[in-house]
Amino acid sequence: MNIETIILLVPLLPLLGCLVAGLFGRQVGRAGAHWVTILAVAGAFLLSAYVAWEVFFNELPVLNYSVYTWAVSDGIRFEIGFLIDSLTALMMVVVTFVSLMVHVYTIGYMHDDDGYQRFFAYINLFTFAMLMLVMANNFLQLFFGWEAVGVVSYLLIGFWFKKDSAVKANLKAFLVNRVGDFGFLLGIAAVLFYMGSLDYAEVFAATPAVEGQTMRVLGQIEWQVMTFICICLFIGAMGKSAQVPLHAWLPDSMEGPTPISALIHAATMVTAGIFMVARLSPMFETSVTALSFILVIGAITALFMGLVGIVQNDIKRVVAYSTLSQLGYMTVALGVSAYSAAIFHLMTHAFFKALLFLAAGSVIIALHHKQDMRQMGGLARYMPVTAATAWIGSLALIGFPFFSGFYSKDLIIEAVKLAERPGVAFATFAVYAGVVITALYSFRMLYLAFHGPTRMDEETRAHAHESPLVVTLPLVLLAIPSVLIGYLTVQPLLFGGALADAISVREGHDVVAQLADKVSSPLMFGLKGFLTPVFWLAMLGVGLASWIYLLRPGLADSIKARAGLVWTVLDRKYGFDELYQRVVAGGALKLAGGLSRGGDRFLIDGLLVNGSARLVGRLATAARRIQSGFLFHYAFAMIIGLVAVLASFMLLR
Repeated sequence: MNIETIILLVPLLPLLGCLVAGLFGRQVGRAGAHWVTILAVAGAFLLSAYVAWEVFFNELPVLNYSVYTWAVSDGIRFEIGFLIDSLTALMMVVVTFVSLMVHVYTIGYMHDDDGYQRFFAYINLFTFAMLMLVMANNFLQLFFGWEAVGVVSYLLIGFWFKKDSAVKANLKAFLVNRVGDFGFLLGIAAVLFYMGSLDYAEVFAATPAVEGQTMRVLGQIEWQVMTFICICLFIGAMGKSAQVPLHAWLPDSMEGPTPISALIHAATMVTAGIFMVARLSPMFETSVTALSFILVIGAITALFMGLVGIVQNDIKRVVAYSTLSQLGYMTVALGVSAYSAAIFHLMTHAFFKALLFLAAGSVIIALHHKQDMRQMGGLARYMPVTAATAWIGSLALIGFPFFSGFYSKDLIIEAVKLAERPGVAFATFAVYAGVVITALYSFRMLYLAFHGPTRMDEETRAHAHESPLVVTLPLVLLAIPSVLIGYLTVQPLLFGGALADAISVREGHDVVAQLADKVSSPLMFGLKGFLTPVFWLAMLGVGLASWIYLLRPGLADSIKARAGLVWTVLDRKYGFDELYQRVVAGGALKLAGGLSRGGDRFLIDGLLVNGSARLVGRLATAARRIQSGFLFHYAFAMIIGLVAVLASFMLLR
């Protein structure tokens, strides 16, 4: 089997699994549905691992080829094709491994659900869509994967369609992403207009010629073409990767089953925007304005979404706001041209965030789908494996030395300090403040759920126990890379040139290269991590959480009472939901009402439909009066008509 066939099988196997489980679910049964989909994703993972081995260890040259030509119009080719380089290989392994863990975990979590086969079909389809996105060699296929993950996320967030909140959440996700996707589509259209191609290689080759060109937007405003393209493309990333202000859909996606929360937040969809910007780095490097815009948006998201996580009581929503904050860190890295650091954090984050979500799901299973941390406490005694893996995920999240998150997040902070562009000062403050905030909400979650006095009712406590092996095994397998993957891969991925064939950084922008001396040895870098300000800021957050939620549990209510306005603002998530509900949704309803009254009722119904009927009626009434049936009336009409004809003839002469 040649390498191109192996590559083609990677996305096709999950698609095949989806078709079998989705179309023949009754025939194969519940067990058949999970076996066929799990084996499909396992096969995709093994093949992805083989491709990654060939790329990273056997120096497989970059493969860029077309699989199928859909159409050719005016010399522009619309194709399905694959670009296999180091970035693609890395994403293929991350997506398929996390997806495999989620598939196995789903057996336990969805065991009693009536939509068992349907759920497995959906998550196989989700995996296929994300693989098509990361493997694309052109904008057309990128857009296909982009929209496909959006559609499947809609189906999965609203999987429990009898639940009103789930239906509203999936509609919210769909609509918010349409806003971002409008910008994304504008960017792709501009790429096609100015560069005459949708193929990545051809677009990158044409970028220098377009770099100096300008265009007029909104009248007389002059824009650099590349700035316009890059900002439009990033608006798409703001929707998919949930950056402020297009972030509001992500916390509500928790209404879906926990396995899909893990898959959306860890390895698919929300990482698509980060991947896209890194993939298109040759384009984004041409516009410092666009990069500064990205930097500021990422810093705002990292700081302010982390603050909201502090006041959440739903265990899944705490992890969800953590995802928003960490996506902000990745976006900040993109904004300072540290693309490899962003991808590195994307990879490490995928493992420990999937671990945290699945650990939260294990707790939810044990407590019969109770998610409020105020009704938990002391679960470590009942669920030691879940508690231990949640600790590992949390330590990786706060960047504790030697855990995977330490290497990726600390290097982003160091890269921001070295960058020189507008917005760096605010971004530096945001990423440092985010360290304290992350540690505070992470350990708040650990203490409220797993430690301290139990707050469960007697019935819940009597049934609380460790989850079955099918749930805990994925937790253990995700905990291993959450500890080790950063230590093992930081050197080759960031400083060994492993991603050099996929990421382009201009001279003077390469802040990651300036960090090479600090990470010459992952061991020494980890040891020095205990002496850095970042570590002590994290310990400040841990200390605050320990004091407030473990040692003085009554203090939290006192702080909440004193910080009334601040707490309310955070609890209401800065009012974004109300803003969108009143301004966007309310404005749309008023516009629709106005169009209904003015256009539908008055113009269409009033004038065109009913008005034409009334006109016909009046003409008919007038005609009936003329048709009297008396001969002398008709003779008189004929004489009048003849006189009118003669008069007209005389006037025309």
